[in-house]
Amino acid sequence: MRRGPLRSLGLLRSELRTTFRRWRTLALLAVLAAVPVLIGVAVRIETRDGGQAGGGGGGPAFLTQITGNGLFLVFAALAATLPVFLPMAVGVVAGDAIAGEASAGTLRYLLVAPAGRTRLLLCKYAAVLVFCLAAALVVAASALAAAALLFPLGDLTLISGVTVSFTEGLVRALAVAVAVAASLTGIAALGLFVSTLTNSGIAAMATTVGLLITVQILDSIPQLHAVHPYLFPHYWLSFADLLREPVYWEKLVSNLELQGLYMAVFGSLAWARFTARDVTV
Repeated sequence: MRRGPLRSLGLLRSELRTTFRRWRTLALLAVLAAVPVLIGVAVRIETRDGGQAGGGGGGPAFLTQITGNGLFLVFAALAATLPVFLPMAVGVVAGDAIAGEASAGTLRYLLVAPAGRTRLLLCKYAAVLVFCLAAALVVAASALAAAALLFPLGDLTLISGVTVSFTEGLVRALAVAVAVAASLTGIAALGLFVSTLTNSGIAAMATTVGLLITVQILDSIPQLHAVHPYLFPHYWLSFADLLREPVYWEKLVSNLELQGLYMAVFGSLAWARFTARDVTV
């Protein structure tokens, strides 16, 4: 009775070890960790003579508030990495999940094991979801560490004008990181589906990243406003509503519903393709 869950847990542990031991994964996390540091150093240099960060109106959201409270570096770093760096990293990991095994010739050995194709696919996707959370937390932790070294920390004034304690500010920063990770679950499912369509890990990764860029371009064209609410990046920046008092839940919930829809659709397509796939290499 217990062998099924234990076998699934063991398979998941194996997938997590495989994912996070790859040099490619570690390099992606290192790049993500470097982005907040670069933003913090750039803001520090720009404001050392009394200037204001983002004075020209450019740059990521929350940039102008960093010098007053370093906690805003966490939000600025997540806002800067969410459109490009985070989803590209997830696209690389998800696109390589199945296709990488096929390319290396190890997929057929995994399928010979008694785990079964459905369980293997679920563990692969679970490992990608863990990477989504890990990537968002790496960005947040790196930003917080850089902020502690470069800027003052203290009570947080939310974008609605209400001031909360530093502890509550940290809790909200964690909630924002989790919301960002949840925003990546849709492209993770899309990447996993693409990964089941090919035996080339590079092709799967490139296709996933290409689809990401295409969808983001479509989301930026005003004439296509009717389809924008159905594009997975459309509500990504809704995490900013967690920095209001009270919290605005409408767009946050819409984002979760949209990501859930992509997970259901592309997860089902990935399952249909993978369970019927003839693995001969």
